[in-house]
Amino acid sequence: MIQIKFNYLYISILLLITEILIAIFAKDEFIRPILGDSLAALFVFYVLATFVKISETKTAILALSICYFIEGLQFIHILEVFDLEKYTILKIIVGTAFSWIDMLAYTVGIITVLLIHNRKTITS
Repeated sequence: MIQIKFNYLYISILLLITEILIAIFAKDEFIRPILGDSLAALFVFYVLATFVKISETKTAILALSICYFIEGLQFIHILEVFDLEKYTILKIIVGTAFSWIDMLAYTVGIITVLLIHNRKTITS
């Protein structure tokens, strides 16, 4: 059953805005590729957690799986395979270049969200 968790929805919106600002203004080699990918994993987690009623651990595993899947699509050059590289929005969403560093950044992002939620559970 779908139940909207508005606190997670607000976090999702804040992360989306942050990602957009990073994409527009960050032209470096840390914030955009590393921090941006870590935040992207958090974004996926919070979007899922907004609508899906499963444990935070399962949500984290699902979010990380989605991130890895999208990175895997980059590995096989999925946009080129289907002649879709001309669509800018798809290049933004899927990306164009596989990177192990991206996989690490997604993992760090999900570990971060789990640490935040586990800490919250312990102190409650």
